[in-house]
Amino acid sequence: MQFVRNYQKIFLMKQFFFLLCLAAIMFSCTRNPLKVNVSDVSADVKIRHLDADLMKLKQDQLASEIPVLKHSYGEFFDIFTYRMISIGGTEQEEFAELLYSFISDSLNRELVQNVAANIDTIKLRKELVQAFKYYKHYFPVKDIPTIYTCISGFNQSVVTAENLIGISLDKYLGYDSRYYKELGLPVYKRRNMHPEKIVTDMMYAWAVTEWPKADNANNLLSQMIHEGKMQYFIDAMLPEMPDSLKIGFTKNQLDYCNKNEAAMWTFLAEHKLLYSTDRMSVKRFIDDGPYTSAFTDQSPARTGAWLGWQVVRSYMKQNKDVKLADLMNNPDFQSILNQSGYQP
Repeated sequence: MQFVRNYQKIFLMKQFFFLLCLAAIMFSCTRNPLKVNVSDVSADVKIRHLDADLMKLKQDQLASEIPVLKHSYGEFFDIFTYRMISIGGTEQEEFAELLYSFISDSLNRELVQNVAANIDTIKLRKELVQAFKYYKHYFPVKDIPTIYTCISGFNQSVVTAENLIGISLDKYLGYDSRYYKELGLPVYKRRNMHPEKIVTDMMYAWAVTEWPKADNANNLLSQMIHEGKMQYFIDAMLPEMPDSLKIGFTKNQLDYCNKNEAAMWTFLAEHKLLYSTDRMSVKRFIDDGPYTSAFTDQSPARTGAWLGWQVVRSYMKQNKDVKLADLMNNPDFQSILNQSGYQP
């Protein structure tokens, strides 16, 4: 009887050990390798609010305050006035008048209030600090850009230059914002004009600035994989974020891509589009829009970017020794595909 009990005990211990090993294997297979511990990483994120500083100005202060603002905000002040609100530079005689016209405009003042009501800047700061902690983890010698917020009268969403990112917060007031409807913006654009897209748009813009498209990215495949690299960068900077937010697809659009991945890839291969250098063919699968015209109206636009993302994910999964910096600096799109083992 004692022998039977001992045998049962040994059997149960072996069974428990087997299940423990199985659970460990399953966990290692499903664990996201990009969810690294960055709690000890320091990320000094500086955020400057040009929108707030501009709205404090009085007309009789402009002559003395414009040089102060220009000095304080440096290059971004010129980017804002030249590129974002198109009033030119301080050397123009009418500059002060044009700037005051912008800041005293009732709509722009209303926009500042709407931004304050709709965008949680404390939450935004926390998200940016976390994203740049991952950035410093992967790229410890790179500098963190200074972040500048503004309103631009619904002009550019994100601008970048050396060591800076500018963000127009009036472009993220929410899908149902009456301003966007009055402007006649299409649904596919409004769908991503909400606060949750701010950080992804900023990190994407920074990736494109740090790793611009290579000169040899002249066919569809190379542009797909370039976009895939940018999306994988966002994977690494925002590992907790759902894919739908990272790429700006609805749940149904993402489901469409997952269900039709093989069919979409086969279509590109069979129609010899992967190596096409025809600009319109490339734009059809890379640029934003209501949907991809080569597929159904249930598809999202940018299906080529999504497929490139899956190729890059497969490449990084197959080549565990490749670091994120290696990927971002690798201009050989064909070798990335060849070594990806990608089989949709």
